[in-house]
Amino acid sequence: MGIPITDKFTLGLLQMRSTRNAAENLDHATSNIREAAKQGAQIICTHELFLGEYFCRTENAELFNLAEAIPGPATEALSKAARANKVAIVASIFERRAAGLYHNSCAVIDADGSFLGIYRKMHIPDDPLYYEKFYFTPGDLGFPAFDTRYGRIGVQICWDQWYPEGARLISLAGAQVIFYPTSIGWHPAEKDEFGASQLDAWRTIQRGHAIANGVFVAVTNRIGFERSSPQPGDTGIEFWGSSFVADPFGRVIAEASTNKEEILIAECDPAKSEDTRRNWPFLRDRRIDAYEPILNRWLAK
Repeated sequence: MGIPITDKFTLGLLQMRSTRNAAENLDHATSNIREAAKQGAQIICTHELFLGEYFCRTENAELFNLAEAIPGPATEALSKAARANKVAIVASIFERRAAGLYHNSCAVIDADGSFLGIYRKMHIPDDPLYYEKFYFTPGDLGFPAFDTRYGRIGVQICWDQWYPEGARLISLAGAQVIFYPTSIGWHPAEKDEFGASQLDAWRTIQRGHAIANGVFVAVTNRIGFERSSPQPGDTGIEFWGSSFVADPFGRVIAEASTNKEEILIAECDPAKSEDTRRNWPFLRDRRIDAYEPILNRWLAK
């Protein structure tokens, strides 16, 4: 059975700064969820790991204590907020799956407060100040789509946003919008020389996913400068915000600033996907009989 064209629905992206106080961040997010709902949002997304500062700037085993189960205390509070405000929520949480087994995950909660499932980040970076391989096991749930009250959605997390394969698979699963909760920013020493081009590349690759798949893309990034008490190698990260929503033609229909907390509201009309795919029929013309070599790590002899 095909995926039906559904009614229009409205997204709310919570561009926030996070502190080291998880309870404070959760209260701030639930307050913003209420406000976004008042502004008409029906599916609301946090930024990546919103319950705290971006802790992966260092490798410290004590920081595993920040993780919690999913479902757990945070998802319970968010379920209450979802039910009270009649909104679906995508929330990025440091997941403790078992002793010694942790994931960078997103919980998806429907508008009645019910728990729809988890997406676990598939691509795990290991770069200066982004030491995620120390903390996170790669995801093992694939690229699912979730049926919320308002629309069928998919989720990717930060580093996933650079990989076209995940966006394609989520789109083939029938998602009408792909959410990208994110924590990305500038290294202070690089900003003057590379900052503008880094931001442009980040925006461009995700707009490309929207175009290639004929879907809406919704990106929620954090803001603020974060740095631990001085430690060797930790110069801090200036998170660049710039949360945005792109339509199936790649047009940016809503965009936030680089440095302010904002609630970004954008309407999604699934009919735009239908129209875009009819005129740019990339899914029709895919050569699925010829793509098996992509399963190899490298092809050149």
